[in-house]
Amino acid sequence: MNKLKHLTLCLALFASFGGAQAAQEKVVQDGIAVKPLSRVRVLVPEEQLDEQAAQQYQAMLAEAQQKGALVPATDPQTKRVRAVSQRIIPYAPRWNESAKKWDWEVNLFDVPQVNAFCMPGGRIGVFTGIINQLKLTDDEMAAIIGHEVAHALREHGRERAAKSGITSMVARGAGALGAAIFGIDPSITNTVTGMIGQGVVLKFSRDEEREADLVGLDIAARAGYDPRAGVALWRKMAMLNKGAPPEFLSTHPGGATRIKDMEQHMNVLLPLYARSKGTSVNRLPPYRTNVALE
Repeated sequence: MNKLKHLTLCLALFASFGGAQAAQEKVVQDGIAVKPLSRVRVLVPEEQLDEQAAQQYQAMLAEAQQKGALVPATDPQTKRVRAVSQRIIPYAPRWNESAKKWDWEVNLFDVPQVNAFCMPGGRIGVFTGIINQLKLTDDEMAAIIGHEVAHALREHGRERAAKSGITSMVARGAGALGAAIFGIDPSITNTVTGMIGQGVVLKFSRDEEREADLVGLDIAARAGYDPRAGVALWRKMAMLNKGAPPEFLSTHPGGATRIKDMEQHMNVLLPLYARSKGTSVNRLPPYRTNVALE
């Protein structure tokens, strides 16, 4: 058992070292401060990821069209989603110069699921379920679209693909090394390293979600949408997700954590919004959503 503890400690120290290496100095700028884009992402070619995303998006559009789930461009809700997106898109290159060259597409899918996405290259999809079930205001819709666009701008999908491959290799390598040095049953080391490896991947994903929340609200605020809508949005979400798994087992931070993170950054976000409205923070009216929140 002592040998197993030694192995676990070694692996934990290795994971901590990797995290320390990744924690680079933050970029200080007007608005939300972020770390530089991960260097690991270059292990997955940008062109390859963009091509795959384009194919997947077109396949999704074709299938939705065939099943009558692609909401027409003339529909008021499609017009609304596109109008919000078009206000946000001009501020995207601030976070990623490549966004200037993206072929942006925005579509609404008649799907009851509470979800939205933005694929690499600016391919946005919003499901009617998230609009209807959360009764979104335009500001709340901007928080959602901004969040999804932020994932694409910060290249989280590309980074995750690279990190997942590295984590898997490290876990397998560490397991084999531990078995050889400490003489531990390989089946035990595989279990331990697998758990640690999975934990690292989940941590990466939670960090990505937090970054997307804040960057998304930054973009939305610059486009003239109230960033306080993010707090209202996640209070609405909490009313739907009372059976969500514990935060440490989820790729998404808990609603309370997200709300706290957003509130802690309002001192940075509200000035951006006030500036877009040609006023000052102390003259902004309170944010009002359209439903009673618990």
